[in-house]
Amino acid sequence: MDASKVNVKQVATYAGAFIAFLIGSGFATGQEIMQYFTAYGYMGVLGSVVVFLLFLYVGISFIMAGYNNKFEKRSDIYPYYCGKTIGTFYDYFSTLFIYMSFIVMIGGAGATVQQQYGLPVAVGGIGMAILAVSTVVFGLGKIVDVIGKIGPTIAVMAITLGIISIFKNPEGLATANEVIPKLNLLKASSNWLFAAGSYVGFCMLWLATFMSAMGAGASSKKEATMGAIFGAIGFSAAVIVVALGLMANVEQVAGSKIPSLILAGNIHPVVALIFSVTVVAGIYTTSVPLLWTVTARIADEKSSKFKTAAIVLAIIGAFVGLKVPFDRLVNIIYVINGYVGIFLLVLMIIKDVKTVGASKVAEQVAVSEEA
Repeated sequence: MDASKVNVKQVATYAGAFIAFLIGSGFATGQEIMQYFTAYGYMGVLGSVVVFLLFLYVGISFIMAGYNNKFEKRSDIYPYYCGKTIGTFYDYFSTLFIYMSFIVMIGGAGATVQQQYGLPVAVGGIGMAILAVSTVVFGLGKIVDVIGKIGPTIAVMAITLGIISIFKNPEGLATANEVIPKLNLLKASSNWLFAAGSYVGFCMLWLATFMSAMGAGASSKKEATMGAIFGAIGFSAAVIVVALGLMANVEQVAGSKIPSLILAGNIHPVVALIFSVTVVAGIYTTSVPLLWTVTARIADEKSSKFKTAAIVLAIIGAFVGLKVPFDRLVNIIYVINGYVGIFLLVLMIIKDVKTVGASKVAEQVAVSEEA
């Protein structure tokens, strides 16, 4: 590979976008890492390796599909992989899932504020809903841009927390496999492999339109592909280290709504304070595009109907997000949608295999014609 032809800054931008898009309240709070990986002990670490390999595949596949086909609409990615009928289902279902993910963000904000500051869940949840809908309605996009780099920052902070937590209590990591079965932790699935598949499944419903649009707008196939690869590496490394850090302190974090804040507090109260602010900022930068995406499907952004829809969706989201405990929100919404995503993964593989096969046939025909 000729490194001189690769814009390293652009690759880093693509990788950062990949990571930032996946880091919402579930990852930042540590709740989804607990349910999808830590709860299975060392087999959960193996599950994170499976997640990495699947992220490599889906990230590159989405980017290549967008780059090669230049879809007119972002949602065209679904008919491309699934055909018109199933593709239409995924188009509407993904919109519903994105809205449900917004509800999870509201719950995460409420739980974070409650655990760190002792304030009612409603303060954080309603506050986040107001911030998100204000940004969507008034188009304060520059605010999101200013702190839009927060995703990779959280990943770095989470990795640091995980590493320090492991070194502070290596004995806990050594005995984690014996302790975890006794704690009755909330799990994403009945076994680690299904949990890993479900994790990639729900992330795919976020990534599909985003990554294909990124591929369509890329000036270089190589840079976009490398961005997906390094994004998968960075995010998966964060997952593995955080999972191990939680395992090392699993008795302490068991039952916590925001386990990552406990890890931060173990280092120093000031660290927990800084991390809580970072988590809330990360939830905000994720909440805004989630709410905007759903609202934009209902009405044109410049219309009064758009503003009304955004406000109504934010109110409903806040109501539901504050009624259901955050850990249950993650367990119900992400897990259900994860299995729907797994089916999309199967259809993707079938499509890509057929595409590769057709390409090889075309090459053989061209060679025979030349001969």
